[in-house]
Amino acid sequence: MLAPEYIEWLLSGFGITVLLSLTSCVAASVIGALVCGLRISQSKLLRTFARTYIDIFRNTPLLVQLFFWYFGAASLLSSDLMIWLNTPRSLSLGFMTLYWPSFEFLAGFIGLTFYTSAFISEELRSGIQAIPQGQHHAAAALGFTPRQIFFLIILPQAIRVSLFPLLGQYMNALKNSSLTMAIGLAELSYASRQVETVTFKTFQAFGIATVLYVLAIAILELIGRHIYKRHILLRGAF
Repeated sequence: MLAPEYIEWLLSGFGITVLLSLTSCVAASVIGALVCGLRISQSKLLRTFARTYIDIFRNTPLLVQLFFWYFGAASLLSSDLMIWLNTPRSLSLGFMTLYWPSFEFLAGFIGLTFYTSAFISEELRSGIQAIPQGQHHAAAALGFTPRQIFFLIILPQAIRVSLFPLLGQYMNALKNSSLTMAIGLAELSYASRQVETVTFKTFQAFGIATVLYVLAIAILELIGRHIYKRHILLRGAF
């Protein structure tokens, strides 16, 4: 069995994994919805931009993208900006203190967000294509602008249609976060490797990490099923 000290290492890494995955999924959902809007717009230029964005981020390995944001972007930024990004700082809110993330976390967040957003965009587009055209025409007849039709009427329905595919992308983001260990982020996989290196207890270190990953995925699936069942009940009530 692992000593409490090493259990703390794993739990700390798990906390970073959850934080990275959660923030990336939120940001990726917003960006994915925007890219989806461009993808189905009437402008050929905007559609081309969205299609290029999706092709670039979907068709290149996430690990390569992480290396780009960590090593490539760092070499392109000025030394003053890099110093500012790497300077520890905090913000006290009274009941809690927020700490500025490390550059490894920022690079992992950006890479995971852009990569995941490309997949989310396509899942939403599939959901939108499943919405009857009558919804568009009815909203336009009521005086809604194209932007209002998309964000207020079509997108909420598309999200419900794409709920389980979207959950699958969120689960993938959680699992893909393990690749950030390659750029030095001390997430769960990195912490597992550290514990294994120090203790030589490979089975225990990676066994606990596996249980934590499975637990996080199970919670996501339970949340998704709860949302789905609630939606079915609400729809049945009307």
